[in-house]
Amino acid sequence: MDGHDWTDDRAIRRALEWPFESLRHSVEHGQLWWSEWGAWPSSARVREETLREIVSRAPKLIPLIAHRYLPEQPHEAGNPVFSIYGIDAIYYGVNLGDYFDREFAGWNSKPWPAQIKYIPFWSELVERYAEDRNTS
Repeated sequence: MDGHDWTDDRAIRRALEWPFESLRHSVEHGQLWWSEWGAWPSSARVREETLREIVSRAPKLIPLIAHRYLPEQPHEAGNPVFSIYGIDAIYYGVNLGDYFDREFAGWNSKPWPAQIKYIPFWSELVERYAEDRNTS
């Protein structure tokens, strides 16, 4: 798995924009729109603006490797690591140390705890679409 080239400004920008862009793609393909966001806008521009506003209120994500991200809030140890690929959003580690274990030894290389720290928006994304994966 490739890491990010931290010397390339465009690559950094792409990594920072990836969560939004991949979610925007899911919106445009009819896979993502929560009822609490209101009625489905007929305009792609309005859908993008709505999604951008929603994601802007969520904790920012720090790119790790590929589409793995660590939320920057809360500012404390123990934040989970997410894999974000549109609505294919999962926990990839209970915390940063656990993430590295799973990234290099295998996602299910050890048992998952019953509870993982909740991160606004991102944890909800994981939980909502876990149901879809389990019913497909």
